Amino acid sequence: MKLSIVIPVYFNHDNLLPLYNDLREKVLCKLDCDYEILMVDDGSKDKSYDVICELARLDTHIIPLKLSRNFGEHAAILAGLSRCSGDCAVRKAADLQEPSELILSMLEKYRDGNKVVLATRADREEPLTQKAVSSLYAYIMKEVALPTMPKGGFDSFLIDRQIIDLLVAMKEKNTSLMGQVLWSGFQTATVPYIRKKRTIGHSRWTLHKKIKLATDSLIGFSSFPITMVTAAGAGVFLFALILFFITIYRKMTGIITAEGYTSLLIVLLMGMGIIMLSIGIIGSYIWRIYDATRNRPPFIIDEPMTPKTSMADTQTALPKTENK
Repeated sequence: MKLSIVIPVYFNHDNLLPLYNDLREKVLCKLDCDYEILMVDDGSKDKSYDVICELARLDTHIIPLKLSRNFGEHAAILAGLSRCSGDCAVRKAADLQEPSELILSMLEKYRDGNKVVLATRADREEPLTQKAVSSLYAYIMKEVALPTMPKGGFDSFLIDRQIIDLLVAMKEKNTSLMGQVLWSGFQTATVPYIRKKRTIGHSRWTLHKKIKLATDSLIGFSSFPITMVTAAGAGVFLFALILFFITIYRKMTGIITAEGYTSLLIVLLMGMGIIMLSIGIIGSYIWRIYDATRNRPPFIIDEPMTPKTSMADTQTALPKTENK
C-alpha cells in the first residue's frame, strides 16, 4: 500500500520547513506503508517553490510541482492528485492549522473500509467572525446543495484511488473539489479535530475567494438559485395581482388617491430588481457553460526545463558509417 500526501502551497515559504519537520516527527516515522509527498506551488510569488525543491533534495519522497500561475487551491489539489501514484491520497494544508496526526487517524478509518474520510472541524481557535462565516457556509451547503456536508464543514480529506481517478477525469472548472468528494457518494467516515490558530504568516483566503467558493458550490451542486428567483418572481406577481384587485375595488367605490401611484412604483421597482437578479443568475450559469465548452485545462503544470541537445552534439553522438 502507498499513501500520497498532497499539499497545496501558496505564499507559504516560512511554513514549509516547520511543516515538513512536523510531518516527519508525528506521521512519517509512524507509517507502516510507502508514501510520497506532492507539494504543489500554486503560482506563489515568494520563495515557496525554492524551499520545496530544497526539501526534495533532502527527501526523495517529496515531489515538487509548480503551476504556471495561480489557479486556486482546489486546482492545485487536483494537480497533485493527477500526479500521485498512491492507493489513497490525503490533502494536507500547508499553514500548520491542522494537526499532522490527523493523517494517521484518517488512514486508520480508511483501512476500516471507508473510501472517503473527512477531517471535520469540531471547533476553531480563531476569531468569532471566521467561525461564523465557516459555519454559515457549511449550513447553507447542507440545507440546499450537499446534504452530507458535516456540521462545521471540512478542509482536509482522504480518498481512495477510485475517487482520485474520478476527480481527475471530471476536469470540472468553477466548482468545489470538496463538493465533488461529497457528491461521489462513497462510504464516508469522519475524524473531528480542533483547527488551530495560525502562527506563521497570514491567510490568503480572501473574502472574494470565499464568495466565489460559495457561488460555485451553489450553482454546481444545487438548483437553489434558479428556484429562489422563480419564487421571488411568483411572489412579485402575486403581490401585483393583489394590488390590481385593490385598485379596481377603489375605482369602483370612488376612492381615488395618489397612494396607488406609490404602490405601482414599488411593484415596478421590485419587478425590475427581480429581472436584474434573474439575468445575473442565468448569466452565471451561461458563463460556466461557456467556460466548460472551451475545454481549457483546470490547471497547467510548469514542467522543469531539460537541457536541449545541440545539433553538433547530436552529430557526434551518432555512430559513424563507413563508405563502401
